[in-house]
Parts: sequence; structure tokens; C-alpha cells
Amino acid sequence: MDQNTAVTAGTRIRPGTESHLKQLTDIYNHYVTGTPVTFDIEPVTVEERRQWLAGHPATGRHRLLVAEEAGIVLGYATSGPFRAKQAYETSVETSVYLAPEHTGRGLGGMLYRALFEALATEDVHRAYAGITQPNEASMRLHERFGFRPAGVLHEVGRKFGTYWDVAWLEKPLRQGPTGAPDVV
Repeated sequence: MDQNTAVTAGTRIRPGTESHLKQLTDIYNHYVTGTPVTFDIEPVTVEERRQWLAGHPATGRHRLLVAEEAGIVLGYATSGPFRAKQAYETSVETSVYLAPEHTGRGLGGMLYRALFEALATEDVHRAYAGITQPNEASMRLHERFGFRPAGVLHEVGRKFGTYWDVAWLEKPLRQGPTGAPDVV
């Protein structure tokens, strides 16, 4: 399928499951080995990703949604813990990874729309995204979904012999202790 082909009616968004794990791992490893997008240096195995998958149930704050067509995973979006300490529990870190042959089709937006709809009913106050710079496509996607700059960590990671900056963006999801929606 041509990477510039728009999302089709056959594209389904659904929770990620064990049956998706091999394809999810392959997509992620593309970014590990060929890009600075993730700061993992070595490819991960399916077995290593199994625990990550278990941390993304079908309900709750930490989700994994996949976009698939005819059983092929085209990409995925996640929300996961921002930091391990308990006071951070209502903050999540979000990300989108697409199979390289399926970029430019609107899948990132489709996945994020579904992810934020799912999170709208959860006790999540803020979403954060760390984006290795430069990455204009990811910056545009996040800004389109209401993320705003929160700061830049300069030369925070070294990969491929280069130090990389990471821009942090944040998106309010709920306002105050009542949980009334702010931006969804």
C-alpha cells in the first residue's frame, strides 16, 4: 500500500493484545535501530516487550491502541506512567509509533483521537510527550491535539554518536479535583 494513501474504511482501532506483540515489536525496533526517536539503543525482543504489553490493559490510564487493516498492525498509540512515584499517577506519557511504510496517511491522528477519547473517562489530569529533536511531523501532530511546549532538555541522550535534545510538551485533560474536562 502506498504510504500516501489515506486511512481506509478497513482501518480498525482497537486495544493491543498478545496477538499484536510481534508486529508491535517490529515497528518499535525500526525506530530503535534506524532513528533517534527512542533512546533505546539495542533492539528489544518479543519476550522483553511482553511486560510492557501487560502494563497496558484494555481499560484504565495506561492504554495501548493499535491501528490495523486485514490483521496487519499499521501503528500504535500508548499512554503510560509519566514517572513511577505515586503523586504522578494522574499524569501519563503518550506516544505514537507507525510502521514506516504507513506514515503520512493520517494514522497518527486517528490513533491519538481514539486514545484521548478513551482517556476522557479516566482519572488523568495531564498528558506529556517527549519528542527527540528535530521531528517536525511529531511536533505538528502533538500541537494539533492541544499539546503545548513545556521545556527542552538539551543534549539529554546520546545515540548514534550524537547528543539529542528532547522537547517536552503537555496537554491538560482534566481541571481541578472535580475532574471536569478541560481539553479533550
